[in-house]
Amino acid sequence: MTEKLYKPLLIDSVTAAEDLTKQRFVDFTGAICKSGKKAYGICDVDTDSGQLAPIAVFGILLVEAGDTIAVGDSISSDDEGKAVVTADGAEINGYALDEGVSGDTIRILKGN
Repeated sequence: MTEKLYKPLLIDSVTAAEDLTKQRFVDFTGAICKSGKKAYGICDVDTDSGQLAPIAVFGILLVEAGDTIAVGDSISSDDEGKAVVTADGAEINGYALDEGVSGDTIRILKGN
């Protein structure tokens, strides 16, 4: 398996509001980001509820795909914090740098 470039420019910490899985979107409260909502960033390691979770906020980040994604697609979160193609009205949490299918780890560019 080829290693993917991972280049976080900012990692912050939040208290995990629930158990968090690495490479999934996290919201501003420390919970798993829900479908179509704005993500604070992507959890960098598996983190138990109540512990400080390192969250990659900006840069070229790794996230688990929740569906089929093509290079250049705008990316949002599903209800499990996985990356999916942005639907109408959903918040954009980045742009795909890789193609992938559900379960793959892809790179995204997250700038805000």
